[in-house]
Amino acid sequence: MAEPLRMVAGKRVTVLGAARSGLAAASLLRSAGARVFVSEQRPEEAIKDTASELRSLGVGLETGGHTDAAIDADLIVVSPGVPSSALVVRGAVARGIPVYSEIEAASWFCRAPIVAVTGSNGKTTTTVLAGEIFKNGAGAVPARRVFVRGNVGDAFAGIAGEARPGDIVVLEVSSFQLDHVERFHPRVALLLNITPDHLDRYDRSFEKYIASKMRIAVNLTPDDALIYWSGDEVLRREVERLPAGHGTKYRFNIEDDGAAAAFVREGVLVLRLHGKEEPLIPPAEIAIKGTHNLLNSMGAALAAWIMGVTGDVIARTLRTFRGVEHRLEFVAEIGGVAYVNDSKATNVDSVWYALQSFTGRRIVLLLGGRDKGNDYTRLLALVKENVRTIVAIGESADKVVGAFQDVVPVVRALTMEEAVKAAQSRAGKGDVVLLSPACASFDWFDDYEHRGRAFKEIVGALPQ
Repeated sequence: MAEPLRMVAGKRVTVLGAARSGLAAASLLRSAGARVFVSEQRPEEAIKDTASELRSLGVGLETGGHTDAAIDADLIVVSPGVPSSALVVRGAVARGIPVYSEIEAASWFCRAPIVAVTGSNGKTTTTVLAGEIFKNGAGAVPARRVFVRGNVGDAFAGIAGEARPGDIVVLEVSSFQLDHVERFHPRVALLLNITPDHLDRYDRSFEKYIASKMRIAVNLTPDDALIYWSGDEVLRREVERLPAGHGTKYRFNIEDDGAAAAFVREGVLVLRLHGKEEPLIPPAEIAIKGTHNLLNSMGAALAAWIMGVTGDVIARTLRTFRGVEHRLEFVAEIGGVAYVNDSKATNVDSVWYALQSFTGRRIVLLLGGRDKGNDYTRLLALVKENVRTIVAIGESADKVVGAFQDVVPVVRALTMEEAVKAAQSRAGKGDVVLLSPACASFDWFDDYEHRGRAFKEIVGALPQ
């Protein structure tokens, strides 16, 4: 703890953003002796409780926008909701003020080994699954605690200072959180895939987005593990480009290429490290279904095995883990129609997987929101094959209509309630009404969780 205290004690630190990660970072840094100032874009009325808590901690606060006071600092910690293109961030960089992400700052205080998970799709499911595996294996290590944090649930900064060397921290890490890392050093870095996403935050540049994702490996040493899906051509290329010594590499794929560390052989998921093989479980017995979830399970299982969890614990968890909220979450069946909440599907690739998850059932798809530079071409064949009707929602409704109106019927809805009712009226017995938006939620909602909860509440109020 001495080194991070020296880094921040007595320093003027500005935290940009007062949401969950900003509040946690401010509290952690203040406890380490920093002179903390929080700058928030939203008006104070929108963050009354947070403002009160910050002031009780002795933290300075401005709301309603970022002023010059925000860059009167020795260093800046930026919340993931604040883009690198924001004037306040660019102003800090122009003045030579160091800018760090919340996970970077939190990592200075964390003594526990970190398992960090990133990818364009599947990272929430994989992070939570890995956390469950570690929790189920924690009994083998006295007093081990498992923390699941980052882009899922509570902020990393909220527990970084209390995590001990014998604990495990499993982090879901987004590209936004990786944009400003310098010393962030996971023991295991797990990269699931890289497909176009968040291009609105990266000047429409896929290469910039890729570079952000790959920053998860920037501080890896040969003693650390770099796990990746070798079936993703972009990801495989980027891993091969890494300088020697940036992690010991372990790849997984459904088919064994002779050197894969996780694969399926003769109907069984197998782990293989240093010549030792561990047959785990037939993929059909994994509770979360679909090829994408088989890959997610491989990544999580491999991370756990590398960290010493036994095969029987891994297999038992794979049989019982039922997935996460807002990710292909069954909500209800009404009149023979299944309603499924996939609000976490905030990019095209996530929807591509979702549309393949309902064998033999036609789909009424709720699609749209705040567009992130989406190219819907990848979905056209699947939509034509599996979708009965699209209900276009949110700011991108016009783009959705333009992309699909020549493929399937498309109707517009101005609210989520209107969208659900439109979907209900067009779904037949045996169909699935699927909220899988491919877009961010910030046009109508606070976040994808808010969107998913609204969908579930509206479905719950439908006549049975």
